[in-house]
Amino acid sequence: MNVLMRWHTFAELSGSDVYEILSLRQRVFIVEQRCAYNDADGVDRISFHLCGRTGTGELAAYLRLIPPGGRYAVPALGRVTTAPEIRRSGVGRLLVEEGIRRSSSAFPGTPITLSAQIHLEGFYRSFGFLPEGAPHDEDGIMHIMMVRPAQVR
Repeated sequence: MNVLMRWHTFAELSGSDVYEILSLRQRVFIVEQRCAYNDADGVDRISFHLCGRTGTGELAAYLRLIPPGGRYAVPALGRVTTAPEIRRSGVGRLLVEEGIRRSSSAFPGTPITLSAQIHLEGFYRSFGFLPEGAPHDEDGIMHIMMVRPAQVR
């Protein structure tokens, strides 16, 4: 599937963009995964937002890159999601690859962290993320902290 990936700061997002992002995140994390949590956690304002849009402009994939100090001491990828209808198309891989590329460019020589749903540990391992600590319950879903070591150039 052909999806155009584009980065935005929070200030660059229109009201319509924010609505579409929240709608996709709620559709996947709250409705599909039946997970009640505070999605509007205040971190969006300081994050970089990667939006993947189809040729018709529909938001089909999303992640946010949280800068160091925003949630953790190092940059973090979060809210990584694809619309159910495009899963297994390779778009999720492109999304994470671009998140890593941007983090490595913006914060060179710095590890990247994320809190992965436990069933996606293998997916994130394929990008060089390694588990750190024990699995834990996060909003009713088992997660594991993962860290991608800093890459030496």
